[in-house]
Amino acid sequence: MTGYPIVSTNQINFYNNLSEISTPETGDSFFGQDAQYSSNELLYVDNGDGTITDMVTGLMWSQSPDLDDDGDIDYDDKLSYSEAVAFASSLNFAGHSDWRLPNIKEQYSLIIFSGKDPSGYEASSTSGLIPFIDTNYFDFNYGDMSAGERIIDAQFATTTLYVSTTMMDAETMFGVNFADGRIKGYPTEPMPGQSVDKQFYVYFVRGNSTYGVNNYTNNGNGTITDNATGLMWMQNDNGEGIIWENALSYAENFEFAGYSDWRLPDIKELQSIVDYTRSPETTSSAAIDPLFICTQITNEAGETDYPYYWSGTTHANWSTVSGGNATYISFGKAMGYMDEWLDVHGAGAQRSDPKTGDPSDFPTGHGPQGDAIRIFNYVRLVRNMN
Repeated sequence: MTGYPIVSTNQINFYNNLSEISTPETGDSFFGQDAQYSSNELLYVDNGDGTITDMVTGLMWSQSPDLDDDGDIDYDDKLSYSEAVAFASSLNFAGHSDWRLPNIKEQYSLIIFSGKDPSGYEASSTSGLIPFIDTNYFDFNYGDMSAGERIIDAQFATTTLYVSTTMMDAETMFGVNFADGRIKGYPTEPMPGQSVDKQFYVYFVRGNSTYGVNNYTNNGNGTITDNATGLMWMQNDNGEGIIWENALSYAENFEFAGYSDWRLPDIKELQSIVDYTRSPETTSSAAIDPLFICTQITNEAGETDYPYYWSGTTHANWSTVSGGNATYISFGKAMGYMDEWLDVHGAGAQRSDPKTGDPSDFPTGHGPQGDAIRIFNYVRLVRNMN
């Protein structure tokens, strides 16, 4: 199989700015979010030999990150970035010797947003938590708290290195966290204050070497078609930051180039147009193909930069305020406050913002790396070609 079909986020619930709601109808507030639209539904086959085939993408995956095969997924199964690359290059498993460490787009194809972000969860048991991967097929565990890790330390390694640097000029790898539903850049060498390289869980992949490769056509009318995914995109963004509810309304009322079926993309569709070979520091551009036009902004450090872009996908949380955040992709620097404002996670990171509120309530960001909270994010619309 070839091509780049985008797999569903598996988000079937609807949300307002706080919690789950009943299905919105056309014209209602919050109409047009992720669950309103169908896409390529999850379709896995368990091959019975420790591998899973994704029938949508054509990728075959190792089923478990239990690398030491002791029946437990824990810190002892983790590898550094360099160890993961080396392990993949020599892996002979289930009758195949062409395994590889996935790139970020291959790895992100597995994420699902029926998961619940455990951020802020303080109990030791993970039995009531829901990860961002289909555990009917894939083995998974949260961070190994017995080894001093946090519940959310379930980051998975990829081959995709950031073309710039994060934190204090650290070489950085983009990884997917199936515990909390994010893409972040992680230093490939020891984190500040630590003596060992950052450790990651790993799934290995084989097949469909064209997955994640875009094939754009400039239609000459302000739209771009990606022939690999079957999606048509607005060439330009909306030009200003708006709250999530207004982003949905903007999309549902938009008409352009003879089409009235524009919508806010789901987060996996939006991530599909990230160009991880580009960044503000290295190409003086957003992390997107130069066919697209991105509004320039001034970021929290006073630098010329590019926006965060809303998706229609809610980033549900385990708490009673389950629907308070929506996901975005940072096409510019993923800023955070660590004594000063820095690019902490890299252009191409996927994080989330409150759907409404006042950014001034977060003068030093939020979370362990002080993620910049903007709330008023930009919009790039999409429509299906078929």
